Amino acid sequence: MKSRLAPIAAALLLWQPFSAQYRTALPGYRYEFPRDHFNHPDYQTEWWYYTGNLKSADGRRFGFELTFFRQGINRDPAKATTWDVKDLYLAHLALSDLDGGKFYHAERINRSGPGMAAVSESLGRIWNGNWQSQWHANDQVLRAFDNRFQLQLTLHPEKPPVIHGKNGVSQKADGPGRASHYISLTRLATSGAIELSKKKFEVSGTSWMDHEFFTHQLETDQTGWDWLSLQLADNTELMLFHIRRKDGSVDPHSAGTYVDTNGKTTHLRSDEFTLQPAGEIWASPITGARYPIHWRVTIPKLSIEIEVKTPLESQELTSKSPFAPNYWEGAIVLTGRRGQESVSGEGYLEMTGYDRPVQFAK
Repeated sequence: MKSRLAPIAAALLLWQPFSAQYRTALPGYRYEFPRDHFNHPDYQTEWWYYTGNLKSADGRRFGFELTFFRQGINRDPAKATTWDVKDLYLAHLALSDLDGGKFYHAERINRSGPGMAAVSESLGRIWNGNWQSQWHANDQVLRAFDNRFQLQLTLHPEKPPVIHGKNGVSQKADGPGRASHYISLTRLATSGAIELSKKKFEVSGTSWMDHEFFTHQLETDQTGWDWLSLQLADNTELMLFHIRRKDGSVDPHSAGTYVDTNGKTTHLRSDEFTLQPAGEIWASPITGARYPIHWRVTIPKLSIEIEVKTPLESQELTSKSPFAPNYWEGAIVLTGRRGQESVSGEGYLEMTGYDRPVQFAK
């Protein structure tokens, strides 16, 4: 989707009156790279989302998530003073020790400022404290540190950027601007090191990056979403999302994208695929949320039938903020068939709105 509002829904509620100062995501946007990999201050909300599945030399499996959020608060120069905060920066960091059976996560929040948090095209950098993505031409180096673990990873794109949706926008609800500009790097060859409990693991694998910017997206009758990034072993990728409504139905603006081996994309409407829970539920001991962690995916036009499961049930990110919703985001594996051929792969699954609806103001 990728509607990454789980950690910043409160910000949207608190600062929605300022949204009139910002542009909305409308059809016809002209994408340019590398410019569009960086900051878009004319839009109120923006994020850069990294997830990946990695393996050490001795076969130990890890998943990781590193996410940078920018939330615009006040873009009106006539109403701003020198000390006013124009943008708020949030970040999430998570490590899934899939074979060790443990999940670690951390969060932070900063205002913009030197050494604090910002996004800079001239520096080729996105950062929040000592968590950062540093661009070197098309490659990126991720660095993030926590007192329990740290990671340093180099990401190299094997395919060009993917633009999701139609006519430059990923529509999420009825009406102009209820959409995002949504870019993905769907196959990033990844190598580097993870340090966990003072032990260092040299790792390699594949990552995925999402970048979205927008001002409005969802409506009040939309309670949450289920999102999948799937990297198949045959060098193709899938992004699929469902937006759930309060009445239990799936919103028709749900959609997806298929990326072939050469990077060519096919847009998938909500009626061209099914994304259904397959019965296995994990109940959070912290929030009480009941997350479906086994899914079935069918895409008849691509002759794809796959099942998605996770090696680690407990991958829920809970926030210390009483306002920010909690969500499940974790590493998954997939098996199934494309026509008569077996397929396998891995990816990431995100589920929001299961402990309580994600709420938005108009």
